[in-house]
Amino acid sequence: MHIAVVGTGYVGLVVGAGFAETGNDVVCADIDQAKIERLSRGEIPIYEPGLEPLVERGLAEGRLRFTTDVAAAVRDAEIIFIAVGTPPGEDGSADLQHVLDVAETIGRSMPPDGPEKIVITKSTVPVGTAAKVKDAIRRHTDRAFHVCSNPEFLKEGAAVDDFMKPDRVVVGVESEHARQRLAELYEPFVRTGNPVLFMDIASAEITKYAANAMLATRISFMNMVAELCAAVGADVTRVRKGIGTDERIGPAFLFAGVGYGGSCFPKDVKALIHTMSECGVDASLLQGVEQVNARQKRLLLEKLTAEFGEDLAGRTFAVWGLAFKPETDDMREAPSLEIVRGLVERGARVVAHDPEARPEAERHFADLLADGSLRLAEHNYDCLPGADALLILTEWRPYRQPDFARIRQQLRAPVIFDGRNLYTPERMREEGFHYVSIGRPAV
Repeated sequence: MHIAVVGTGYVGLVVGAGFAETGNDVVCADIDQAKIERLSRGEIPIYEPGLEPLVERGLAEGRLRFTTDVAAAVRDAEIIFIAVGTPPGEDGSADLQHVLDVAETIGRSMPPDGPEKIVITKSTVPVGTAAKVKDAIRRHTDRAFHVCSNPEFLKEGAAVDDFMKPDRVVVGVESEHARQRLAELYEPFVRTGNPVLFMDIASAEITKYAANAMLATRISFMNMVAELCAAVGADVTRVRKGIGTDERIGPAFLFAGVGYGGSCFPKDVKALIHTMSECGVDASLLQGVEQVNARQKRLLLEKLTAEFGEDLAGRTFAVWGLAFKPETDDMREAPSLEIVRGLVERGARVVAHDPEARPEAERHFADLLADGSLRLAEHNYDCLPGADALLILTEWRPYRQPDFARIRQQLRAPVIFDGRNLYTPERMREEGFHYVSIGRPAV
């Protein structure tokens, strides 16, 4: 099939490379010329395991192309995916300007003949967006076309596997023609029997937000339980196992920590709250999820100042992990943003390490790097010499089984604040550390 993907961000790039891998002719379009030039050379602007060889293979075999000519890309394609950003507005609602701009371009670029086009919103958009996309296209053409919703469920750090081997594909359609063509398109990805779930468009649009809101709720729920555990001397890790083995609940997304971040959960929870409020639906549950998460991002800083005092002048702290989760360089809404700045605002100096997020950290913390209050280390152990304590903010694999003797030797005092509960209190006691984690008694 001839496919156009408009938008070469995280979603668009994975979608385009994934469809090219199964033999389709795919062109990815974006107005960012510098990005398109890099992608045409096989240079990937984001860190996502497995994506680079996928793009390189598509380019080498001629199935994947990149262009800044959006109009030409959509004119020549039968199936068009809209995968541009939908940043949150001040009120939490999703900004649909980029989506509707693409829809206008599609309408203006509609050829006078050829197969009926299928236009698919892949961007995360609120319910009712497909109707707005249809109206924007219809203003510029009398040709027949079909609008669908096909929300993505890609986890950063595992997006390629999620796309190539999805546990389900959700598609909102309103015509049999679109249903048949999209069933053909996705057939190679569901050969093992995982379902393609066809439904009405409104239900598909809500499904994406509902899924992310549920996962965010599980995280905030467990962090709330962790706070109770800390208050009464219980161990949240044991509680997690106790409830996670219930088959009705399951273990996923029940890890206590310093809160969720990234490009999806914070934005999508806000957008769903906004939509519910507009529809007169009580959104207090999700408002509580947001409040717990905001509090959780401050928790490790509160634990540290309880130990060292509010005035941290003259102190240095090592930080392991800046990305919001492992296997990505994404720092959007990451807990590290609030914690690192909170340390500096209290007079401390910070030395931080992340295996992949250094370029993003240089962008987010440009002012702190310029004034010397933050330094980025090449290796995680380089953070430690002379530091008053080590803070762990991201559960990268290299941090999970470190050389504790080396850590203890290089820190000014053997103190670890673990925001991801990577280690057991028993092990930390044996290793001679003062160890503070989330929802477990301090050692």
